[in-house]
Amino acid sequence: MGRLSNGDIMQFRATTMAILSAVTVMAAGAARAENAGDTDAFAKRMFAGNLASQGKSYACFTRRYDAAHLARHPQQKTTAMKLLVSAETVPEDQALNYSFSLGVKFSDRKGNFDSSGSCGHPTASQDTADKLTLGCGVDCDGGGLSVEMVNADKSVMVRLERLAIWNNDKPDEERTGFNAGADDRAFRLDRVGLDECKSLMPKKDELAALDEK
Repeated sequence: MGRLSNGDIMQFRATTMAILSAVTVMAAGAARAENAGDTDAFAKRMFAGNLASQGKSYACFTRRYDAAHLARHPQQKTTAMKLLVSAETVPEDQALNYSFSLGVKFSDRKGNFDSSGSCGHPTASQDTADKLTLGCGVDCDGGGLSVEMVNADKSVMVRLERLAIWNNDKPDEERTGFNAGADDRAFRLDRVGLDECKSLMPKKDELAALDEK
């Protein structure tokens, strides 16, 4: 075989680059499709298959801790928690955008406290790549929480380190902090009907949610 000319070498390089570029595009497309499939599956799991065709989809999870549980966890200050997860599409993003509202009661504070923020899209868990997790945050450096589906999608695991909260009974007060203690870092909440989360919904959302039941 004769020596390749400069023109042949340049043509070979161009062809190789074109093939590599095509492979890269195909891989990226496959990754996007796989991720889209994962996020679609996550939405179906989160909302138990009840995805709204228009407007918002909702899921409600709660937990009330009895005296026996609190006796076993003496450092736990949280006596009750409820979580409302909602999702909707927005004009600038066809993927579902998630948000949360959280209600909390404490043993060492009087009042009903809540918090809310945005979650964006579900992402792969840092611990387990094949599990998707919602990472949610509160505006103005208000901390955040993560939400992961567990217990065959009948429950969620909520984890937090620091979260800004408001006292619903004293709406004029500035927000305060919910800082995770030894027994206040992870909470398993169980799926319940949307009636349980009415207090976390704006009135228009409450009516829309209950109309869809």
